[in-house]
Amino acid sequence: MSQAFFVTGTDTEVGKTFITCALMQSLRDMKKTVIGYKPIAAGAELSHHGLLNEDALLLQQHGSFDLPYEAINPIVFAPPIAPHIAAQQAGQVISMARVDAGFQQLKTQGADIVLVEGAGGWRLPLGDGQYLSDWVADKQLPVILVVGMKLGCLNHAILTAESIIACGLKIAGWVANSPSSEQAYLTANIDYLRQHIDAPYFGHMPFMPQADALEAAQCLDVAAML
Repeated sequence: MSQAFFVTGTDTEVGKTFITCALMQSLRDMKKTVIGYKPIAAGAELSHHGLLNEDALLLQQHGSFDLPYEAINPIVFAPPIAPHIAAQQAGQVISMARVDAGFQQLKTQGADIVLVEGAGGWRLPLGDGQYLSDWVADKQLPVILVVGMKLGCLNHAILTAESIIACGLKIAGWVANSPSSEQAYLTANIDYLRQHIDAPYFGHMPFMPQADALEAAQCLDVAAML
């Protein structure tokens, strides 16, 4: 059975997908087979295959197996807004049974590792008082935290780490990602987080607007995951 991890971020737009793809490539470089799972996505283009989310397509592309899009992203909405609002607008309810069924199916594919990428930040609301983090806690998935290195990151990172631990979960590791040009006092901020997040530090991803996962993987050391 596959080992699984959940990838979350300190906010939306902090580079979760870019980091998840880099993690997938790092694991493949270590001769591990890996699948990426984006159970819920909001923000998609309509194609002759239906709605397709760019982040989910990247996870599909970087996986070790040729899997259909629906296996990677079972729940997708067109507008790039909070998923529970998109679901309300579409007259739908986000089904956690569907999320779970997709996850369990991927775990039977024979991959060494399944990386589940969240949407938005850690406490993503799903409607009816549900949060995606509740599902992660139910599955007891170790969490990989992507910290967007920008103004406010220390507060966001510490609060997110505290919430993950309060859910009874382990932080398997964290990545400092610069989603835009480098912030002032970057090294000092990373040093502070290394002292205050009780988890392995996988490395810093500098701002690389043209980088691909193969290049980005060289910035990470994920040996502590295994």
